[in-house]
This record gives sequence, C-alpha cells and structure tokens, in this order.
Amino acid sequence: MFDKLKNVDERFEEISAKLSDPNIISDQKAYTALMREFKSLEPIVAKYREYDSAQCSVAEAREILDDSAGDRELREMAQEQLNESREKVQIYTDELKILLLPRDPNDDKNVIIEIRGGAGGDEAALFANSLHRMYSMYAEAKRWKVEVLNAHITGLGGLKEVSFLLEGEGAYSRLKFESGVHRVQRVPETESQGRVHTSTVTVAVLPEVEDVEVEINPADLQVDTFRAGGAGGQHVNKTESAIRITHVPTGLVVECQDERSQHKNRDKAMKILRSRLYEKMLQEQNDKIASERRSQVGTGDRSERIRTYNYPQGRMTDHRIGLTLYKLEQILNGDLDDTLDALITYDQAKKLEAAADS
Repeated sequence: MFDKLKNVDERFEEISAKLSDPNIISDQKAYTALMREFKSLEPIVAKYREYDSAQCSVAEAREILDDSAGDRELREMAQEQLNESREKVQIYTDELKILLLPRDPNDDKNVIIEIRGGAGGDEAALFANSLHRMYSMYAEAKRWKVEVLNAHITGLGGLKEVSFLLEGEGAYSRLKFESGVHRVQRVPETESQGRVHTSTVTVAVLPEVEDVEVEINPADLQVDTFRAGGAGGQHVNKTESAIRITHVPTGLVVECQDERSQHKNRDKAMKILRSRLYEKMLQEQNDKIASERRSQVGTGDRSERIRTYNYPQGRMTDHRIGLTLYKLEQILNGDLDDTLDALITYDQAKKLEAAADS
C-alpha cells in the first residue's frame, strides 16, 4: 500500500508542475484532464502527508525515550507524544485504505433522478412528489443546481413520473444508492376510517453522460412530436412542441414536454436517453462479471425494495443496511446526510472486506 502511496505522491507532484506549464494551460482539453486527476489525487496525498508526519513524530518520541539520560519530565512528554502519534498513524492508515479503494468512475458526475409512482395510484403519485421535493431540498442545501427535465403531474398535485438533473460536485457519489423501490405507509387524506395504506414509488439514479461516452446513431432514433398537456391549469401548448424519442435498437422511450420550445425538449430528452443507454451498457457489463458495481449495498435494480417511510411511527428504515431513523419529517425535508453517510460507510466496509479476502 505504501509503495502505491509513494507513486501517487510522485504523480501528484508531476501533475502539479505540468499545470503551471504554459503549453498545458493553452491546451484546454489536456489542462482539464490533468486538473481532474489532480483533484482526485489531492485528498489521498494530503492524508498520506499527514500519515508521514505522524510517523516522524513517532520516531522522534522513540528516540527521546531510548535516551536513558533524558530527564523524567521530557520522557513523560515523549511518551504522551508517542501514544498520540501512534493513534494518529492508525487513524490515517484506516483512512488511506478507504481513499485507495477503486473509485467509481461516475462519482464526479452530475446525476439524473427519475421517480415514478408505482402501486397505490394517486397516493403513490403524491408520494413521488414528496420524494422529488426531498431530493430537491437536499440538493439546494448542497448548493447544487436543480433542473426538471420532464414531469407528468396528476390532478391531485402528485407526480405520475418526473425526471430531473442535479448538477454539483459529488452529486452521483452521494445519491447513487437511492435506486430502487421506496415504500410509504401512511393514512391518505381521502381515507375516512384512518386506515394505513401502503404505496410504492420507483427511483432510478443515472449518471449524466456526455455525447462522447455514448454514441447514438441518429438513424436509430424515431422522433415524434405532439402537443404538451397538463392538469390543473398547467400551460397547454397549441403547437406540437413535446417530444417523444424512441431508441429503436433497445426500445427505450423518452418523452419531454416541460419546455415550450421543441428544440429544448429534444435536448432534454436526449440527455435522459444518453444516461439510460449508459446505465444499460454498464448493467450488461456487470452481468458478465461476478461483482456488482454497487458492491453489497444493493444491486441498484429498480425493482429492489430498499426503504420504507412510515408516517404513523415517524420513522424511515433502509432495509439493505438495517438502518432505522425516527426523524421522518426532517428526512422528507432534505436531511439525508445521516442516511447517505451510513450507506457509503457500509459500502466502503464491504469493499475493504473484499480487498482483504483477495
């Protein structure tokens, strides 16, 4: 591990020097690639240097303690320094093991989230709206940009389905474990006898991808236009500005009707289509190998039940890691860090176990 860390440190210094080279600075593509690598190595190098400093402190303390001529007070100080430095060395070693785990190449990407009402009709659509609000509030707290790509609103103010883009540093790395079936247990407003109903909502989390990452042959696309429609007084186009794109080889269909401009709707539809094709490509790759891309936290399958939101008890339970939190209101208001941190920590622990076994 430490041989690898020395190589990382050397590479970091090499990149640092290149970033001040005028020839590199003038080449935007090369500069961007190096800056991306620099940022990915920076936390590893910073932690490695903290580790190195702690190791030097351990050596200094031992040297003083080995000197029998040292006075008592100095020896006591050295012993205290030795204990503290050893503790730091262990902490930094554990942190470095995590930092050196293979990174998901999509972690730095923006994220497209798709939410669809499942079992439960209007109640499922209302909860889909609640989840959209939850993720949007979390994104706003992180100062990420939120852009709705497509939304089908129901008459009661619910969402039959919604696709939206979150742009911000680490967006995919934070939210990638949210894919799956989210179950809600609550008493609907229309329920006169106070019975608890169970509904489900499906969430899909896709990394936003660039044109160069997924090649789409225009000949493979069937593009249809239609008039956008909406409920409850929502703007209805008098022209055919809504877009439906079908990727014929895979059968994937994407619709966008949020914008009044056909061109803007097409751009948004293509953004979603690229991400869905990329996800499909990754899934096919993962089917050929034994390990799951998302480790042991979950398969990321949209049919996997991952979480229950129980309103009467005010609790949220993540079934994959056995986490239960009794602060449902705060969670639905975007307070997701405790849940997401627990999922990421669990994922890291499983990856460390796998690395140790291999």
